[in-house]
Amino acid sequence: MTPVTVYLEHNKMAKHIEFGKEAETRAAKFLENKNYKILKRNWRFLKAEIDIIAEDLNKNELVIVEVKARNYDAISEPHEAVTKAKRKLIFTAADHYIVSNEIEIEARFDIIEVIRTEEDWKINHVESAFLSFE
Repeated sequence: MTPVTVYLEHNKMAKHIEFGKEAETRAAKFLENKNYKILKRNWRFLKAEIDIIAEDLNKNELVIVEVKARNYDAISEPHEAVTKAKRKLIFTAADHYIVSNEIEIEARFDIIEVIRTEEDWKINHVESAFLSFE
């Protein structure tokens, strides 16, 4: 691998990380506008990371949010990237968060799809996108 290739790959990865962070920031603002309280962002437990942990103040529920970001020309739907293995990691991390913080309200698992179009960003919020016993 030549130094030029390394630089290009590093630059591409940096842009991908920036894009993901921007999508998560937009998702958090979207939730706040829907009367959600953001409790944690990018919360980690072992190999798992939860993008957003929030409280839906309208329903008094803990919401574990997986953010999926894509460019408008992506072939697959963003929610298709939440595989069974990924869901299992999310469940494990969520369980640890709930137990260690002594959370006593109902919890649900949502997906927020953030799609960058040519003109703007599109956000699709899928509530109760998957269940913890799948």
